Amino acid sequence: MRSVQSWLDEYGESHRNPTNKLIHWICVPLIMLSVLGLLLAVPRPAVFASLSPYANWATLLILASLVYYCLLSPRLGAGMLIVTVLMYLLLGVLAGLPWPLWATSAGIFAGAWIGQFIGHKIEGKKPSFFKDLLFLLIGPLWLLAALYRKLQISY
Repeated sequence: MRSVQSWLDEYGESHRNPTNKLIHWICVPLIMLSVLGLLLAVPRPAVFASLSPYANWATLLILASLVYYCLLSPRLGAGMLIVTVLMYLLLGVLAGLPWPLWATSAGIFAGAWIGQFIGHKIEGKKPSFFKDLLFLLIGPLWLLAALYRKLQISY
């Protein structure tokens, strides 16, 4: 398995332009939030409902992602747990809007991806996930790693 630094360095190669970086700081969390919101809107099997009110497709993705993040870096995995819990709480607020959560999530998803592609047009490089789909999981980790470096937290 590749090291976390190897993933982060390769992701960073196509994210050097300051405007693209700024766009990513906005759009990557929004994409993550919207994917979780869309997954919450997918009907869950009865077996999930019998296990827990929190057993759903979003929770399944979260657990799988957190396992992967912890294998790469336990400290970054812990940070992603905090980020994910905060997003889950925000989704609870968004679910209280007068329209369905899936509609809000779909709008955020579309707008954030448009932003991402604009950022990569400015950068002049294709998004990393065109090379490897795992970069879709690395994007949020790349932002968190940058925050850790700024706060002088090792990972």
